[in-house]
Amino acid sequence: MTLIQPPMMTNGGTHPARTMRMMIRDLSRGAQGVTEYNDLRVSQQTTPGAGVQISDGSGIVRGAAWGQGSYTQYNVGTALVSIAPTGATPRTDMVVLRVLDPEYEGSLNPATDDIGFFDVVSNVSAAATQPPSGMTAIPLARIALPVNCATVTDAMITDLRRIANPRRERQLYTAFPSALAQLTYSDNQWHRWPGAANWSIVVPSWAVSAKIVTTIAGLRLTTANVYAHMQQCFGTVTGQDTAIDDDQGTGTRRNTVVIADSMAIPWQMRGSSQNLYLQTYMSRSDTGNLGVDGSTSLIADVEFEEGVI
Repeated sequence: MTLIQPPMMTNGGTHPARTMRMMIRDLSRGAQGVTEYNDLRVSQQTTPGAGVQISDGSGIVRGAAWGQGSYTQYNVGTALVSIAPTGATPRTDMVVLRVLDPEYEGSLNPATDDIGFFDVVSNVSAAATQPPSGMTAIPLARIALPVNCATVTDAMITDLRRIANPRRERQLYTAFPSALAQLTYSDNQWHRWPGAANWSIVVPSWAVSAKIVTTIAGLRLTTANVYAHMQQCFGTVTGQDTAIDDDQGTGTRRNTVVIADSMAIPWQMRGSSQNLYLQTYMSRSDTGNLGVDGSTSLIADVEFEEGVI
């Protein structure tokens, strides 16, 4: 029988360590990396010197062998890691969180030795993003050392962390104008319009990016041809232009417009409430007008995503 026995949480059973590790692997959906956005960040030492420091945090390290499962490792406090100086030749090193389990490799004794540790893989490719094949480790940072260098600064450090299972939060917001509100062609300027497209949104403290899609269903176009631009504005961030280019003449008609952006969230906006609204630019090249009314629906679809910072 190839099934590992007994199944987890069976009374009277004795469970091998890899059964727990496989449970960690299953619960983490086979992913590996740091746990949260600010975990295990590599930076220069408080007084720059021949090494780096690694912040508090935790990570999941998937075993290199099938059936090995995954390990969890925690760092409490600031860890100092030495980086060897260079001579006449530049060098690139990689800082990793590594597990050396004697069940699979090496001869360390888990009862007396640290089998989980921060390690430096020396002389990797200048573009490397992963530890060498077969190593049970997750990458934290790449250090590009120039010639004759014994001091590591932040400018030399490239963050390689990935979140094992980044958090996402998605919500829909709607609005329905109660009366006709028009925007005319006359001034070649941006206007915060339509006014009904205005939502106060709480930004999660862990969010580093957002995907925002605003749909205007039943946008009213009248009088003449219309040429306009719309943008999404979220807090201090402005999205790209979406053109409204309508050549259907003088009749009253309705269109659906979709404005979509991927936005980076500045740190100042995290953990605060920010307004999401639309702004519209009416060109004077065409003389038609825009309007929203009781037959218009406004829908904003906002999804925040966690990432390392």
